Amino acid sequence: MLKAIILIGGPQKGTRFRPLSFEVPKPLFPVAGVPMLQHHIEACAQVPEMKEIILIGFYQPNDELNRFISSAQQEFKIPIRYLQEFAALGTAGGIYHFRDQILSGGPAAFFLMNADVCSEFPLQEMLQFHCQHGENHCGVLLGTTANRTQSLNYGCIVENHETNEVLHFVEKPSTFVSDIINCGIYLFTPDIFGHIGMVFQRNQRERIQEELTNGKQMSEVIRLEQDIFTTLAGQKKLFVYKTQHFWSQIKSAGSAIYASRLYLKQYHQTHPERLATNQDGSPKIIGDVYIHPTANIDPSAVLGPNVSVGKGVTIGGGVRLRESIILHGAVLQDHCCVLNSIVGWDSTVGKWARVEGTPSDPNPNDPYAKIDSETLFRDGGLTPSITILGCNVSIPSEVIIRNSIVLPHKDLNRSFQNQIIL
Repeated sequence: MLKAIILIGGPQKGTRFRPLSFEVPKPLFPVAGVPMLQHHIEACAQVPEMKEIILIGFYQPNDELNRFISSAQQEFKIPIRYLQEFAALGTAGGIYHFRDQILSGGPAAFFLMNADVCSEFPLQEMLQFHCQHGENHCGVLLGTTANRTQSLNYGCIVENHETNEVLHFVEKPSTFVSDIINCGIYLFTPDIFGHIGMVFQRNQRERIQEELTNGKQMSEVIRLEQDIFTTLAGQKKLFVYKTQHFWSQIKSAGSAIYASRLYLKQYHQTHPERLATNQDGSPKIIGDVYIHPTANIDPSAVLGPNVSVGKGVTIGGGVRLRESIILHGAVLQDHCCVLNSIVGWDSTVGKWARVEGTPSDPNPNDPYAKIDSETLFRDGGLTPSITILGCNVSIPSEVIIRNSIVLPHKDLNRSFQNQIIL
């Protein structure tokens, strides 16, 4: 039997996702028409012998999370529950804290994944790879290839090319170590808890010592990457399974549009019914587009490529939409144009207005390029990025909003460029 654990973080995390994470926990933000977490759960539910999915994080239990869990349980016919950490305990600390719950029922192995990644989730291939590598190891890491420069932003894995054993692991090195990077998706046997336990005991001793000598309290955080993988590398305990399929992090709102594109493309194989098609009396569709069945769209609108339109959205005549996410209840009035943007819940874009951002896509000429997690400011100004309208924002007719972030509940009365509108 198998289980899956998804680390969903908490409200202090996802700060780069603001203002969108003000309205909804980041893991429930819709990517390609469904909550980010649903892509993980769908992949887990397809693995034979999967008995339970556990979400671990430090969000207070809330209605949205509860509603999502109960509808996902019904849809995927698998038990899902949420375990709340009393504080952020780190990627290893959280699973160690709840080890009894994870190990109840005696799973032979369990998947562990971060919520803020988008992937094809080759879980069954990882399981097969795990079985081929015998009984003595305690974990398989999913890896992918990055270019030399960008690899410094990730956990880097040095492998034995013949056996795929992890020989060396460095989290965000300062100089080039390897072009194989950690994807934040793992398969562990219960033995991993013995190794985390040793780090936990050592940390406890150090904490007591620190408190006695300096009176300071050390945090209880245990990180898989820095505290566990670096120790286990080179001991024949960890192996890396390299995927050739798509993978990306979803750290910022700009990366959500890119992730949406990857998932919409995947729908051709997995969910063709979710993709809109060109039909008489319906809007013109270019490329991959998701439209919620309750959306009301004028037939003269042109949508795509890479557009997802949420529940209850109204789109008027002559509207042009490209590379954008339009959230629940938004209204796009006649002849407005929305490019490389996220339009928030219940927001309105006026007639002939233009809302435009700058895409933050990876270099299309480099097959190993990943999305750069840009800082919000660069050279004293706002880094050009996608435009984000928070919830309930009103954009008047005939204005241009470019490369800007508009916080919730704002009524704008003029054009803005490269600004955060508070």
